[in-house]
Amino acid sequence: MEDRPGDDRPQLPPPSLWPVGFAVGIVCLLVGLVVSWPAAAVGAALAVVFGFLWAREVATGRAQVAGPPPAEPSPDAPAIPAHRGEAAMPEPEPGERFPRSKFLEGATLGLGGVIGAIVTLPAAGFAVLPGFLKQKAHEVDVGPLTDFEENKWKLVTFLRDPSEGEISRRTAYIRNNGLLDGKPSFTVISNRCAHLGCPVQPGGPLFPKQEKTVKTDNGEVQVTPMLPAAGFICPCHGGAYDQEGNRTAGPPVRGLDRYEFSIRNGRLILGNTFSVGKVVGSGKDARIKRYELTGPGQHVDGIESWLYPLQPPH
Repeated sequence: MEDRPGDDRPQLPPPSLWPVGFAVGIVCLLVGLVVSWPAAAVGAALAVVFGFLWAREVATGRAQVAGPPPAEPSPDAPAIPAHRGEAAMPEPEPGERFPRSKFLEGATLGLGGVIGAIVTLPAAGFAVLPGFLKQKAHEVDVGPLTDFEENKWKLVTFLRDPSEGEISRRTAYIRNNGLLDGKPSFTVISNRCAHLGCPVQPGGPLFPKQEKTVKTDNGEVQVTPMLPAAGFICPCHGGAYDQEGNRTAGPPVRGLDRYEFSIRNGRLILGNTFSVGKVVGSGKDARIKRYELTGPGQHVDGIESWLYPLQPPH
């Protein structure tokens, strides 16, 4: 609509970009929760900055551009009657400090935020929190130290959580490395391939006739001597590892996972598993580049590791 001379109605300001920036920040935050913490941090920062600017604009009010001034009366125009015009008008009262439109705008935004939180937070909680709650450290007694001779490999199968039954059965390859600083040292390698999770096999003979069954608080544990002279091999896709679990060939992206261990009352106790980038050295002198447990096929170091979703605690 064209402005007419004398039309002093305020013109609407151009649209604000702060809501757009706030929306972009929220999107980056949500994507970052799936992709990586750095992306989530950038999204949170954008949302905070643009949200603050948006809120400040709403609270202070946008600058209004006044229309063109009314045209000056012509000298030949008739005089304005005394009861009309500015001369006869009473003294104007002070304007509203907080107009109704501003109050309604702020109330609408606040109510929208409350409704959004009511709708979003429960769904997000049910989707995210279960992976972080009720996590517990698994401990498995796999038998007395006398069952693990020094420098000998044993294939050990056990139930990680007896209450879950056979679905929790795990296999570990264990070697007694002797004493390190006066304490027993063990290499405890998981049989889960770092490619797609297939069970790797020892690259050497097993001795099933020498298998021993040990009864523990976690149920029966089978201990079988073995000789992985060629390390460990995945029969599914040809992944190969040395005796320390380092990848030597095939598609795996990292080394084999390992188990934490402790010694309690002369017995070997296995704890949680963790991922390994690389092992330098061997036996009790090995230096392990350790990471939080990650899924098969997932990189644990380098730029590739930034491309994977965040993992809940294990």
